[in-house]
Amino acid sequence: MPTAKKAKAPKYCVHKPSGRAYVRIRGQFHYIGEHGTRESLEAYGRIVVELAAQPDVSAAVRTASTGLTVVELADAYHEYCKGYYRKKDGTPSGWLDHIQLVLDKHLSELYGRTPAADFEPKAFKAIRQPLVDAGNSRPYVNKLMPIVTRCFKWGASEELIPTFVYHGLTAVEGLRKGRTTAREPAPILPVEGSLVDATLPYLPPIVADMLKFQRLTGCRPGEVCQLRPMDLDRSGEVWTYRPASHKTEHHDNGRERIIFIGPQAQAVILPYLLRDAAAHCFSAAESETKRHVEIRARRKSKLTPSQPNRRKAQPMQRAKDHYTKDSYARAIRRGVAKANKAILEDAKEIQTDTGTQKEVEAALDMRWPTIEGKQDTAFYVVDIKKGKDAVYFQHQGQLSKASKQLEDLRTRTNPQQRTVTRKPPKKKRPN
Repeated sequence: MPTAKKAKAPKYCVHKPSGRAYVRIRGQFHYIGEHGTRESLEAYGRIVVELAAQPDVSAAVRTASTGLTVVELADAYHEYCKGYYRKKDGTPSGWLDHIQLVLDKHLSELYGRTPAADFEPKAFKAIRQPLVDAGNSRPYVNKLMPIVTRCFKWGASEELIPTFVYHGLTAVEGLRKGRTTAREPAPILPVEGSLVDATLPYLPPIVADMLKFQRLTGCRPGEVCQLRPMDLDRSGEVWTYRPASHKTEHHDNGRERIIFIGPQAQAVILPYLLRDAAAHCFSAAESETKRHVEIRARRKSKLTPSQPNRRKAQPMQRAKDHYTKDSYARAIRRGVAKANKAILEDAKEIQTDTGTQKEVEAALDMRWPTIEGKQDTAFYVVDIKKGKDAVYFQHQGQLSKASKQLEDLRTRTNPQQRTVTRKPPKKKRPN
């Protein structure tokens, strides 16, 4: 008859940043006082004896953990989150970055040495105020601060801190609209289709196809980035795409994420399916390779012997085999910047080629559409030479700069609009 495997005693460890002693039991950290002191060694002995008698977290652990500091509680909670916030395939969730930001930069820096049992609602508000003063939006602050509350809730559930600490933090309400000095973000509205079409020529071919596929299917940016041939079911007239991971998969609602792909979207992704079934359809490395080939093809001067290949053998950054939602957004922003540059070049060309002042004024006439989106704003320039309206994108952050440049261009074409400020003559000093 096989014998039961004997459980090993937990090790007596030291937390180097704080100098505290702790034991790790079933993935949970229990701090027992200063490392090397008589009190912590006695607490460690009690834990080993009681665990040998009953393999549960003993009362001795809970009693010894009452002197826990905030930094120790935050460290223990972070270790717990590393195992909890994971996707189905085992990869860490992106929410871990927000947890680490709040625990390390905001909570531990201000109140790291404070006993966790003494953390009060006033301390919670003191951590929140620097986030508001830094210019963060109200929804973003309300998104980060519950991490602190959940940290103390976990500590109370593990009996590491008194429960009244957590209940005190729940009494603090989130920031209300119109009742705080926190910045209120502009609403994010959908962009008109004509404006998206005007941006496509300035995007890399692969990024442009990603944008077309996303418009036709309504999928999220992260879902179009992780598209693989193996995720598609092409048995029917309408294809189906089941992402391996998606935004709301952690909700246990029993629903499966299915994206339907019609004939137009099929025509977009069909050239990208001729690859390994597990490879990503839209590759950032492939896009970079195509960009370098196009740059070399547009070159007019002769190549010197040292120029055929100047790439580093081991560069600091390499393009990945797939886009992420962040790199996908950066590629679109770069395309918007190119479109913004094109409008200024066309305006200067119109100024040089057109003969009459009236045509120049019409060419530089700006009409602002009613688009209040956060991401992009658009304006139009009437191109007399081409006989039609030329539509261009303009990123919100660069809008004022481009508008000023066009106004300066308008002023240079009409000298009568210039305002000359002359300094008054100097008064002669009396003898």
